Amino acid sequence: MKHGSPYGTHRVLEPQGVLPQGAWKIDNTMEIYDNEILIDVAALNIDAASFTQIKQEAAGDPGRIEAIVRGIVEQRGKHHNPVTGSGGMLIGQVARIGPALAGRLELKPGDRIATLVSLSLTPLQIATIRKIHLDREQIEIEGQAILFESGLHARLPDDIPEKVALAMLDVAGAPAQTARLVAPGDRVVIVGAGGKSGTLCVYEARKRAGPAGCVIGVSPLARDCERMRELGWVDHAVQVDATDALAMLEAISEVTDGRLADVVINCVNIPNTEMGSILATRDRGRIYFFSMATSFTAAALGAEGVGKDVDMIVGNGYARDHALYALSLLRESPRLRRLFEERYV
Repeated sequence: MKHGSPYGTHRVLEPQGVLPQGAWKIDNTMEIYDNEILIDVAALNIDAASFTQIKQEAAGDPGRIEAIVRGIVEQRGKHHNPVTGSGGMLIGQVARIGPALAGRLELKPGDRIATLVSLSLTPLQIATIRKIHLDREQIEIEGQAILFESGLHARLPDDIPEKVALAMLDVAGAPAQTARLVAPGDRVVIVGAGGKSGTLCVYEARKRAGPAGCVIGVSPLARDCERMRELGWVDHAVQVDATDALAMLEAISEVTDGRLADVVINCVNIPNTEMGSILATRDRGRIYFFSMATSFTAAALGAEGVGKDVDMIVGNGYARDHALYALSLLRESPRLRRLFEERYV
């Protein structure tokens, strides 16, 4: 049995010299190397920006969505959306562990796991698409995938439904990074606060900012704002389109008496919200772009263009122990758990 690179470079077909995430095409044959893990896949959780783009391209037709997803995987050997550059993650059952990893991992065949690395670098084959959930970016499949030696994963918990755990673990980095960024007394703006990652960030920001802080949720949808008010974790639910930068500036200025935000966390699944986030942030404030729809060129040049001295942080989806932390939020908040179970079970 062959031995592969711990980072999966042995799977790269084109172009040579890059890592699997940056590759256009990778080898998705399911004969494993001695330091790989074979997974029988049950479901894919497609990145929100990617799923939104695919759904728009397909005009919401499940049959066309299936064709697009299959086409991406057949062409590239992985689910790596060529428009958004993003992927998602999966859940499944360990089918086989390469002998070089045997005894080194707390895993055994039959364990149910979620991968914590992107589908944009994961060798994947889809045999059957069983069901597409348009409202929650999840696709139930029969297929197989490969996890590299360096690939992060989490064993699925017994006390949380699988589809809820899948949804949580897909965005586990967002609340973990929010916990690092938000300090007591901060004014925090969550852009895209009505979505999955946005809701978690609102909850975490409320904990960290405390009673002296101010948490502001932003969504263009009235139903999102109403839900934010009902949950009670925001001081202000602001209905504004974040792609309209001047409208964002006006709205956030109004609720902060012109002081703007100390921290802005961008969780949207559409492009062109960079300038709205920048203008909503005070000088020397911080912006965390969790969204994979972000253009970092637009953000960097845009901040320069309006003379904003802000720290902008790339949305690293990984933070140490982020999976355990995200799942702990469901255990500590019955209201948050009920919300996720109503949507994802």
